[in-house]
This record gives sequence, C-alpha cells and structure tokens, in this order.
Amino acid sequence: MLTHLSIRDIVLIDRLDIDFTAGLSVLTGETGAGKSILLDALSLALGARGDASLVRHGASQGQVIAVFDLPPNHPARALLVDNAIDEEGDVILRRTQSADGRTRVFINDQPASVALMRSLGRALVEIHGQHDERALVDAAMHRDLLDAFGGLAGLAGEVAGLWRDWRRAEQALSRHRAAMEAAAREADYLRASVEELTALEPMPDEETALAEERAALMRAEKTAGEIADAQEVLSGNGSPVPQLSSLLRRLQRKAAEAPGLLDPIIAPLDEALLSLDAAQEAAEAAMRAAEFDPQRLERAEERLFALRAAARKHNVAVDALAELRDRMATELADLDAGEERVAALAGQAAAARSAYDAAALRLSEGRHATAETLARAVMAELPALKLERARFLVEIASEPEDRAAEGVDTVEFWVQTNPGTRAGPMMKVASGGELSRFLLALKVVLADRGSAPTLVFDEIDTGVGGAVADAIGQRLGRLAERIQVLSVTHAPQVAARAGCHYLISKSGGSDRVSTGVSRIEEDERQEEIARMLAGATITDEARAAARRLLGETRAVAS
Repeated sequence: MLTHLSIRDIVLIDRLDIDFTAGLSVLTGETGAGKSILLDALSLALGARGDASLVRHGASQGQVIAVFDLPPNHPARALLVDNAIDEEGDVILRRTQSADGRTRVFINDQPASVALMRSLGRALVEIHGQHDERALVDAAMHRDLLDAFGGLAGLAGEVAGLWRDWRRAEQALSRHRAAMEAAAREADYLRASVEELTALEPMPDEETALAEERAALMRAEKTAGEIADAQEVLSGNGSPVPQLSSLLRRLQRKAAEAPGLLDPIIAPLDEALLSLDAAQEAAEAAMRAAEFDPQRLERAEERLFALRAAARKHNVAVDALAELRDRMATELADLDAGEERVAALAGQAAAARSAYDAAALRLSEGRHATAETLARAVMAELPALKLERARFLVEIASEPEDRAAEGVDTVEFWVQTNPGTRAGPMMKVASGGELSRFLLALKVVLADRGSAPTLVFDEIDTGVGGAVADAIGQRLGRLAERIQVLSVTHAPQVAARAGCHYLISKSGGSDRVSTGVSRIEEDERQEEIARMLAGATITDEARAAARRLLGETRAVAS
C-alpha cells in the first residue's frame, strides 16, 4: 500500500509530506483548495507524462516521492528484479520535474526509465474518476479482470504456453518447407559441391598446418641446395682433391732426394687433404640429415592451392570448408528426406494446435460461465447506487479460428443505462456520474482479484447525495477491508465512513499561495463534515447532522 507521499514545489504545493494508513482515507476541502494538484503529483510519481507547468512558480524543479509497503510476493517486486533494481524493503518511486521540461526517474534510488515507472505504477495504484484516462476502463484489461474474478488465470497461462508451443511448431514447419524449396532449386549445385568437398576432405586448421609445412620445406630446399653446392665443389669434376693428392705423391717421392727441404710443404698439404676428406664426409652426412623431399613440397603446395581455390569458389575461409560441406550435406539429406520431415513437423504442429484448441475451449467456456456470475454480482450492487434500472453485461465474442496467446475470446464490459436503450461499451454509453458508479460496483466485486493494492477514487460521488452517497461510502468501506482506498470526496456521507480524514486547504497572501494537507481528528473532523453539509456558513444544525453521521458510522463499524 501507499505509506508516504512527499511533494516539493509542484504547482501550489511548496512542501508537503503525508503518511497514509491502511483502510479508507478521505481527502476533503473547499473547491480550488488543490485536490486535483495532489492527484497530479501522485500521478507524476506513477509515471504520468511530465510537464514543465507542474513546477511551482519561481522554483527550478519540483519533486514527488511515493513510498509503498508491499508483500514479498507482489508482482511489482518481480518487475524490479527483472530490471536489475534492488527490491528489498519499501518500493520508493521518485520523480523530478525541471522547469525546462526535463524529467528524471529514480526507483529505489536507482536511475530508471519513465516506462518502467509507469509499469510499476499500474501494478501499485489505480486512480478512478469521472472521465479519468488513468482509470481501468480500458477494454484490453477486461479479459484479464474476468479471468482474475473466475480464478482462470492459471488456465489462461496454460493456454498462452500452448499457443507459444503451437506457434513454434508452425514456424519450424514453415522454416523446413522454405529450406526444402531453396534446397530443391539448388540440388544439382549442392550435389556437385558436396562431391567435390567430400573428395577434397578438408580438415580443421589444415591451411595453417600446410602453410607451415610448406614454409619449412622451402627452407629445407634452400639449405639442401647449399649443401649440394658444397658437395659439388668438394667431390665434383672441379674438385681440387685429385690434383692435390697427385701433387702430394710427387713431393713425397722427391723428399728423399732433398731431406728437410720439402717437409714444410708436404705436412700442410697432407693436413689440407685430410680436412677436405672430412668436409666431403660432413657434406654427405648433412645431405642425408636434411632429408629434403621435393615431391613432399610439391604435394603440400598442390594441397594448399586446391584448398584455397575451393575456398575462393565457395566464398568462405579455408577452415570453413568442412562446415560448408556438412551443411550442404545436411541440406541434401533434408531434401532427400524432406517429405517425411514435412509430414512429421506437420503432425507436430497439428497436435500442438489441437492441444491449444482444447485448452482454449475450456478457457472460453469458463469465461462464459464466469461472465454471467460477474454480471450478476455487479448488478447486485447497482440498485443502492441509484442504477436500479441499469444493466451490466460482459460481452464475449469467441472466434475459434482467431487463435491468440490470450485465447479465442475478446471481452468487453457493456452497460445499458435504462430499459429500452441500446447497450454498449461502458466508456461510450455511461455518463460521467454513471461511469463512476458502475466502476465502483465493479471494483467492489473485483476488490481482491485483479486489483492494485491501492485504489484512488477522484470525486466519484459528484452529483449524488443522500442515500446514493451513503451507498458509495458503504462500498468504499467494504473495499477498504481488503485493500487501501483513498477517496477525494465532496460527500459528507463518504467522509464520515473514513478511518483517516485529510483536509486540503490553501494558505498565504495575495502574492504567494500554498496548498497544505493535514490529518484531522474528532472536533476538526466534525467541523469539516458540517461544512460539507452546510456550505460556507456552518450552522448548529449542520454540526448536529455531522455528529449524527459520525456516530452512525462508528455504530455500524463497531
């Protein structure tokens, strides 16, 4: 319920803090005191459209804070969780309105959107009044209200789930049929491509591995070439070894003829030949170790070029060729087994539709039965509200072929204000005063089902008095036994039934006027109800009548 309302610099309100309690609270005051301003401020905190004209003259911005105490399982808390807003403790809605037209929203001290504030506001408070666009008279809500009254919300949720299942089955069938048609148009291309890619057998990350192998083989080829050149120099036709060996042998034969003379030549020459022999052996060993295979390089290059050519042809990366082959193969398989798959999907869609139709029929039957019960319950409230000649009807149009998540029914509340007149939608047929009373009767019946925890009635007793005003007060009191009710009223019979009475008044001089709200008790309350009875001049008779009203109300309450 709404526990606190804080208003700063909104129109005529300078600074205002109001604490609210459970039950029925009324707000009264003379015409022009600022009752509508109070409701405009509350509406601003519930997500209504902002307006720079709401800011008090001379102030840079206005602010409204509404604090709500909610049970742990209230839907508003789930809405906060879904939007990553802390939901512990009270729910605090804060709205600032700048004089330049800008507006800011805070929910539990976290910045939020106006749309989220509006969604929360609808879950927390309903404001009803004559010609009030905020009242729950939207025909789109009537089906939900009927389901809530008849305890059909669970079945309605089941129908919505079955509708989603059916739609998913239909979409799967449509997608498969579209895929079949597309595959049929490309069947020859698909088969040729699958054969080509199957023969190619692309492997994951194969391009990278082949590129690395090719680079390594090309380096090995270059190294092998250098080793071959060394072998040619050391062992080929141009090798110096034979000439040096022949020279060494001649010098060795002459060494005996000239002792000591040729030794300095022979020794280094012999060492050189030994080194050349070692170099030849090393070159041969290096060639064997290099293991360069020109055919292997050729095979790697051919494979790499083939993969890249296929990737260019199909306009995909080389690493995606395997996936492309599998996807094309699947499309071909779908095409080949298409008729069987279509039949299976069509069967699933038909079964899902049958399950939906059966549940939707049960829901529709429940709604038709509930509609009669709801209409009778509302009609029972009408005579006391001086609508004894009127009728309340729940119009249901059921179209089994118009399947929707909400079922196959459209629901709208109709009224017939007088015998012989044509019944029609409540908003179009009922006058302002009649609409308020129809709405009150409906809310009394629906109070603990499909209702926000706080109801605000804005002057729904306008134009009525006496017994009708008392009947309105009785029904507001009955509502307040189950949910919080706030009523802006001009009817003393309504004001006398309140558990909490707030007086709205203006104060100040000719240059500065402020609207204030104060909770009044006992004598002050009696005086205010006397004013409501008598007008500007309060007489002793009016005070006596006020005492009687309060006394009768206390007696009934006890």
